[in-house]
Amino acid sequence: MNLVIDIGNTQLKVALFDGQRLVEHKVYKTVKQFVSDHAFIANSDSAILSSVVSSNSEILNSISGFKHVIEFSSQTPVPVNNLYKSAQTLGSDRLAAAVGAFSIYPFKNILVIDAGTCIKFNFTNKNNEYLGGAISPGIQMRLKALEHFTDKLPLVKFNPEFDKLIGNTTEESILSGVVNGVLKETDGIIEEYKKLYPDLTIVVTGGDCDFFAKRLKNRIFAHPHLILNGLNEILIYNT
Repeated sequence: MNLVIDIGNTQLKVALFDGQRLVEHKVYKTVKQFVSDHAFIANSDSAILSSVVSSNSEILNSISGFKHVIEFSSQTPVPVNNLYKSAQTLGSDRLAAAVGAFSIYPFKNILVIDAGTCIKFNFTNKNNEYLGGAISPGIQMRLKALEHFTDKLPLVKFNPEFDKLIGNTTEESILSGVVNGVLKETDGIIEEYKKLYPDLTIVVTGGDCDFFAKRLKNRIFAHPHLILNGLNEILIYNT
């Protein structure tokens, strides 16, 4: 059984895989909460850890007795040809998402949109080459920035059902700007990719996956556990 650990900016996501089949998926608020879940951890003998934070010693200690342990980095072999010029600065979640998408849609031009704290665009071509993409502020980050960098604008809670163009209160105006802005931005980027790759396959994942899948005008494939799937593929590739 494979244990896949993905430490993001806001959540710690963990999954158990039997081969390529996702068996169980959990989300923890803290590292301490995860390492205390001994029964869950004990189900595995191989593990991969992907993290965007600097210190992972507590988690690595908790799985040190495993048969195979991989701390995913720019030096880890992956089943795609990584052509990103600054590979050492590439977020492990971005590359894992690309690997996950390519394992589902092999030898296609794939744009992965990871909609979380940041909105990350990752492109892999039909030759199995990861080229890169773009990084943009996510929905919550945009809402927080409006409050943080102004004197009078409030922090507004994101409402995924909001669909107005013209906001008639300050709260609605902020939601209109953020929601419509992020959707138009994303659709616009997709259209630019489609000019270069008309046969483009578009995949969305991340915390706001459902919102984007329902609201973008392009045909989208939603895979909420894409990064976990990609990390599992990398673990299999290395063991």
